[in-house]
Amino acid sequence: MEVRIGIREAARELTFESDQAAGELEQQVASALNGSAKVLTLSDNKGRKFVVPVDALAYVEIGAEESRRVGFIA
Repeated sequence: MEVRIGIREAARELTFESDQAAGELEQQVASALNGSAKVLTLSDNKGRKFVVPVDALAYVEIGAEESRRVGFIA
């Protein structure tokens, strides 16, 4: 699952692959935004953690799961 996080006043976005389901990621983001949490913590499929201040979030894009293509496309 590809996750892209836009950060306010930053030219680049965070992009990483996660093994979590889309619903689970969406729930984590929603609870961070609706609750009293100051940071959103997500992890990628390599075990790295990304900690982003909730106040700095511009957007969070959660991509759909797709199978990787092998070979040439005709």
